[in-house]
Amino acid sequence: MEQMTRRSLCKNTLSSVLTFSLLETLHAANAFSDSVRPVINKWVADLDALGRDVKDQTLGQIDWQHKVEELFAVVDLPELLRLVDFEKLTKGVKIPDNGAKSMGFKFPEIEGIPKKLVFGKQIFGVKKGRSVVPHGHNNMATAFLVLGGELHGRHYDRVEDAKDHIIIRPTIDRKFSVGEYSTVSDYKDNVHWFKANSDVAYLFNIHVLDTRPDSSTRTGRVYLNPNGEKLKGGLIRAPRMGYTESHKLFG
Repeated sequence: MEQMTRRSLCKNTLSSVLTFSLLETLHAANAFSDSVRPVINKWVADLDALGRDVKDQTLGQIDWQHKVEELFAVVDLPELLRLVDFEKLTKGVKIPDNGAKSMGFKFPEIEGIPKKLVFGKQIFGVKKGRSVVPHGHNNMATAFLVLGGELHGRHYDRVEDAKDHIIIRPTIDRKFSVGEYSTVSDYKDNVHWFKANSDVAYLFNIHVLDTRPDSSTRTGRVYLNPNGEKLKGGLIRAPRMGYTESHKLFG
């Protein structure tokens, strides 16, 4: 019995040593990260599928917003940061004193992530007191996720367009911290404005273009001043602006 006990102890000890050795090897090879990757890869693939649906108009834009927000709510943020190589992307980057720094990146070519994504993507970096200036969108569906820092975010519904102004209605006005998100479409929360509260803030952005293929409106941004004349019912007459004027005032 004593011999069997010693044998079992030796076997268990050897097993523990082998297990520990294997764990060290796996860690050194970054296999733990690789084992988690399928989850974040599927997350990106699901974003792409939703983008294709809204672009093909088999999914309404407001429904797209709800579903993207559901995905953003469950994202594994550390894995997303690793996937975009956030540390390398932002190391030594110069954030401008006006407006936001747009940083392009590529997802690695790994299983589960489509090689050609339907959505555009970028990461914005903003200094304290500077802004992703207030603007609306034509023919676009877009979403933001805070990767670092804190911002003050404002959204507005776009109620009516005129030649020299746009009538808007405030919908969101609050702080956005790491992991929080918002979305934009032609039909809901179309105008947004983010101003950094922390020394630097970073936003992950995706955007799907040409979501209304039959529209005669040119796809792109529309700059405006949301601090315009206040009207009845909480509405605001927001003067249209150009890029340079907007960045001079709000950047």
